[in-house]
Parts: sequence; structure tokens; C-alpha cells
Amino acid sequence: MRSPPITAARDPRRERNSTLAQALLWAAGGTGFTALLTALGAATVFFFRSRPDPTVHRIFLGFAAGVMIAASMWSLLIPAIEEAEAMGMVGWVPAAGGSVLGIAFLLAMDALLPQLTPESFRHLGRRTPLLVLAVTLHNIPEGMAVGISFALASQGDTPAQLTAAVALALGIGIQNFPEGAAIALPLSLIHI
Repeated sequence: MRSPPITAARDPRRERNSTLAQALLWAAGGTGFTALLTALGAATVFFFRSRPDPTVHRIFLGFAAGVMIAASMWSLLIPAIEEAEAMGMVGWVPAAGGSVLGIAFLLAMDALLPQLTPESFRHLGRRTPLLVLAVTLHNIPEGMAVGISFALASQGDTPAQLTAAVALALGIGIQNFPEGAAIALPLSLIHI
């Protein structure tokens, strides 16, 4: 008579570590995709043999601004208004308050930046360091949003979560391409 096979007991720590590793891998993949599109946008400077035409720089800035405005409207302001209304608040108040705080922060950075800029960057003027700082700062919450959405999708049971995470990464990546170009072009003009 044979004895029943010995089965290993489930190790909850191993399962938790495996789940965490999967979430980190998915988050790294999503944020890596958006970082790749930023780098590809910055790589557009290699297509210009000499000084790029200022019109090209304006086109990239305009495209980046248009995509950012559209993204802020449909992905940030409208959901903030809907969430506030669902909580019984006046919908526009939190969205307007957040916008005012963001504008105040950028105005403060514009005033403080000349004092905070190292001497080696003074020849860039006021606008280029402010642009680099603003884009860099706003990429932090974008990366967090993409990472969290992929981490949650890795834990979820529905394919809709993964679809939403991919759509978010794709939207942010499309926005990051012209941002990379908008940052790299003025820096390439001064050979940085």
C-alpha cells in the first residue's frame, strides 16, 4: 500500500514576495515604456545637424502644451470634479484650488529660480531652467500613476485593469515624446 504523496505546505511569505515581484515588474515595464518615449523624444535632437529651426522648437512646445492641456482636462480636472460632486461638494472648487496651487508653485519657482540656478546655467536665461524643472516635477506623479496602475493591474482579476493601465501608459508616453524634445532642443542649442 502506497502512502499519499507529501505536499509542501503553502508558504505565505513566498506567495507575498512573488506577488510583490510581479507588481514591481509590471510597474517597471509601464514606467519604462513612458521613459523610453521621453528618451525617443529627446533623441530628435540628433536629426538636426546644426541649430534646429526655432519654428521646430515652437512646434514641439505647442504640441506638448496641447497634449498636456488635453490630458489635464480629461484625465485630471474632469475626474476631480466628478469625484468632488460624488462626495457632495461643489465640483469645481477642488479642481480650481489645485490649479491655483500649481500656478502659484510655478510662479514661486520662476521667482526663486534665478537665485537657485548654478552660475554655469545662468546663460540659459529664466525660461529654459523653469521649463526643465516644471517638466521634471510633473513627470514624478505621472510615473507614480503609471506604476500604481500597473501594480494594481498585476493584482487584479479583471482584464479591464490591465487595459486601463496600458491606456494610461500609452497616453502619458505620447505626451512624454514631445516633452523630451521640448527639453532637449533648447539644451542642445547651448551644447549641453
